[in-house]
Amino acid sequence: MKYFKFFILTCLLGMLFSCGGDDDICESGEGTPRMRVSFKKLDSDKTTTIDSLYVAVDYGSGKVQLGGLGQIDSRLIPLRVDESPYTDVYFRFTNKGAESKVRVSYTTKSTYVSPGCGIKKYYENLKSELITPNPVQKLEDGLNQIENEDKTNLYLVF
Repeated sequence: MKYFKFFILTCLLGMLFSCGGDDDICESGEGTPRMRVSFKKLDSDKTTTIDSLYVAVDYGSGKVQLGGLGQIDSRLIPLRVDESPYTDVYFRFTNKGAESKVRVSYTTKSTYVSPGCGIKKYYENLKSELITPNPVQKLEDGLNQIENEDKTNLYLVF
């Protein structure tokens, strides 16, 4: 019985001291940044707010619907984190409407952040190509690298 109490006490103390701190959770934005997309009208050079936008992204195993948002002036879109040199992004105004396909090409750089967050990818040399032009009429480049989510990387012109 004496050894049993010692064993239980050792297990409890071991569990108490083995608990991790905040290093297990990636909370403060250290993860891979997303691409910021803003919108412009064809007849003006100013950014605009659009009524609704539905986005889908092909992450390598088919299209994934990211859903729709209304009354927005920009949208954050996560890109692929594998070794692919591009990501295909699909934009439409209505849930079942015409869809524009945009291919975003880039090079990546990886940095180790922490055990909880793992590896953070940075995207450089962004180049966008409009594959299917309806409803998006043309593209304008913004900042050609993604290190954080503050600056616009791509403008969609409607």
